[in-house]
Amino acid sequence: MEETYTKICSLSDLKEKQGKRFLINDVELAVFKVNNEAYVLNNICPHQHTALIYDGFIEDGCVVCPAHGWMFNLKTGKQPTGARGLDSYPVRIIDDEVYAIVKAKELKW
Repeated sequence: MEETYTKICSLSDLKEKQGKRFLINDVELAVFKVNNEAYVLNNICPHQHTALIYDGFIEDGCVVCPAHGWMFNLKTGKQPTGARGLDSYPVRIIDDEVYAIVKAKELKW
C-alpha cells in the first residue's frame, strides 16, 4: 500500500524560523520553515509530554523546546546526542503547498 501525502498548509503561511501547530490524523504537528524548506515534527516533547515544540526557537538546524531546552534535529527529530526524539515526517512542497506523510499512532493497550 502506497503511503499518501496529506496537505498541511501553504509554505507562504509559515514565517521563517517560527513554528506553527497543526492537528492531522489525530497527530499533533509542529511545522517549521527554514530557508524555504519545510520540516514537520511531532509537537509533543518526550521529556514531559508538553505540546510546545511549535513554540520553540531554531538554532543550528534544531528546534529547542521552550519548556526545558531539549533540542531536536529538524530533519531527523533526534536529539544531538542521537538519543530518542520526535517523530519526523517525510515532506514534499508542491506549488507552495506543504504535504507530509502523517501516520496516526497505533495505541498499544
